[in-house]
Order: sequence, then structure tokens, then C-alpha cells
Amino acid sequence: MKIKRYAAAALAAGIALSACACSDGQTGQEADTNSQEQTTSQEETEMTPEKVELKEENFKELGRTYYDNGMIYCALSGTGVEFSFTGTKCSVTVAGDNASGNSSGEDAHARIGIYVNGERVIDDMIDNAIETYDVFDSESEETVDIKIVKLSEAPHSTYAITDISIVGKNLKPAEDKDRLIEFVGDSITCGYGVDDEDKTHNFSTKTEDCTKAYAYKTAETLDADYSLVSFSGYGIISGYSDGETKVSQQTVPQYYTKLGYSWSGNGSFVPSDIDWDFSKRQPDVIVINLGTNDDSYCKGQAERCEEYQSTYVEFLKTVRENNPDSEIIASLGTMGQALCPYVEAAVKQYSEETGDEKIHYLMFDQQNPRDGLAADWHPTEKTHTKSAEKLSETIKEIMGW
Repeated sequence: MKIKRYAAAALAAGIALSACACSDGQTGQEADTNSQEQTTSQEETEMTPEKVELKEENFKELGRTYYDNGMIYCALSGTGVEFSFTGTKCSVTVAGDNASGNSSGEDAHARIGIYVNGERVIDDMIDNAIETYDVFDSESEETVDIKIVKLSEAPHSTYAITDISIVGKNLKPAEDKDRLIEFVGDSITCGYGVDDEDKTHNFSTKTEDCTKAYAYKTAETLDADYSLVSFSGYGIISGYSDGETKVSQQTVPQYYTKLGYSWSGNGSFVPSDIDWDFSKRQPDVIVINLGTNDDSYCKGQAERCEEYQSTYVEFLKTVRENNPDSEIIASLGTMGQALCPYVEAAVKQYSEETGDEKIHYLMFDQQNPRDGLAADWHPTEKTHTKSAEKLSETIKEIMGW
């Protein structure tokens, strides 16, 4: 608005100058020319993009997003920001991490999605140290909603939003929805391979899209905000294993209270060194979907399965400690149901030990090959949609939504 007032003032000054041209020796034509030049100059100023200050009050956070040193860091799947403004232009600049400059590691580059009024207009792999995207460009002024979402997961790569520039006014964060659901999981929650329906193919961040997975779909169905805390290959007591070796370094509980975890460096940004502030906003519902990778280690061996159960109980206590009022749903089953009885037993044991009744168990339907199989035998979007339908109905029953 300030720029427009300056433009109006310049025009008024030109008119006044023309009216008094005889007193200073300037002809009316010369005054009119000066007036036009001033107006043109102000119009050009009006079209110059202004950088938006990257601070929390200007944006709605999506997931565990982190602000530091004038940048917005996005690590976990689904992290990002959402805002609206009235104007004609918007551009977004992001900085990649170490993975972005590694051409041999293209399957690890971060994938970004940018939406204008709900339509994805940018879908890109961040393979350069700096990437700038012209997100919105209109001849006429419009009020638009901009949403920036990290489509891929944290371990392989992160990025930082370093600049958002607009030509416009009335910038404000998108409004929070009345509900918030947190999803804690593994590759299924991340949307591993959902864009590659060939079960013989392997992992790539290029074919990973959390917005096509059951968690994001459930939040959409229930008109809820979301937060995803998920890592492919991770479990409760072991990451994906050959069945002999416990992969204890790839477990979710150790990172649940942190911003996240990533193998790839991004300057001073280390997600696992940053404690998550649970007071920011408490979720109404927390959905835990962990055990698929543990099963590759447990292999039906009683001692290992019992360790999984007892560790699960302790993890539930950690989740409750940080989220005192949330309803918790412990789930499993999409890619195998061998550990489902132990999840159910963990829920019962936890409830008996603590007296906590805001805990529930859900067994997902196992994926049907007729619905297709994505990379490394992961669920297709069709399967994710079915899982979202079942989970949404369960949440409605629990919450009365």
C-alpha cells in the first residue's frame, strides 16, 4: 500500500507542476513528460519484488519446520510453510544440502512441491546448491494461497528456504485447521516408491511423495493439519535387517523428541541435535505405524518379538509424556501382520501399567497385489487410499468427528 501511495503522490505532484509551469519557465509539455517519467518510475518500483521476512509469524508451519538465521529448514516429510498474499508475483529460493551437489547421488536429492491455490505448480529435485522458482506470475492482482512442501524424507537430504519474494500486499499465514494429527512411522508413512509402481525397483527420493501416502490422505479426509515423523527402514528396536543383525541405529524412538534425523550435512543445521518443542501445538491424535522393519529382524523369534513389545510400551510412555492429552492409535499391517499381536499386546500392557485409556489399536488390511505393488514391494497410491479410508473411519469413531 505504501508504494501505491507514493505513485499517487507522484502523479499529484506532476499535475501541480503543470499547473504552475508559467512561474518557473517550464512548458506544459515538459511538465507532462516529467510527470509521466515519475509515474513510470513509481510503477516500476511497484513491480519490484519485496523479500518477505522469514519469521514464524509470517507463515503457517507444516510439520516440524525449523527457523534459524533467517532461513526456514525443512527436513522431515511434509515439512514446509503456507501463506497467502494479494498481488501479482511470488518467487521462492531454496538452498540444498550436501546431497544437492552430488550428481552421483541423484536418488538422494530432496524433492520439493510448491502449490498455488491447491494446485502443484512446482515439482522438482533439488540438485543444485541454490534453486529459485517463479511460483506465481499474473498480469492482474489476485489473492493466492502458497504452500511449500518437502515431498521426500529427512535421512537422505534436507533443504532451507532462503528467500520468498512477492509483488503484493497483505501477506499472512494460512489459518490453522481445528484438528492436528501426528503420524509416526517408516517408509509407508513417507510414501516410499509411490510414484514407481514396479516392485523390482529400489528406493529413490524421486519416486517418494508423502502427499500420496495414507497419512497425508487421512489428514486431508478429516480436514486436519498434519505432522509426519517418519524414516524409511526404521523401526522400534531394529531397522530393516537381514534377519541376523539388529540394526539398532535405525530406530524411531531415539529421534521422536528431536526435530528429525539426516545423514546429509546442511551447514550448521543438524536435525538430531535440535529438541522439538512439543508446546508449540499438541496433536489431537497420534498415529504410530512401526513394526514392518522390526519384523525383518524378529522373524517370529519369541525373544525378539517380546523385546519389540516391551520397547513399544516404553515408547508409548515417551509419546504420552510429551503429549498428555492426545488420543494414541498404535497400528500395523499394510506390509505384513506378523507383529500385529505384539502391537495389540503392547497397547494392553501399557494401558494396564499406566491406567491410560486414551490408547487404541488398529490393524491395517494387508496390501493386495491386485492393487499393484510399488518399488521394493511398497504400497501403491491405491493401497494408501484404502488405508486412509480405514484410518479415517477409526479416528472418526474415537474422536466423534
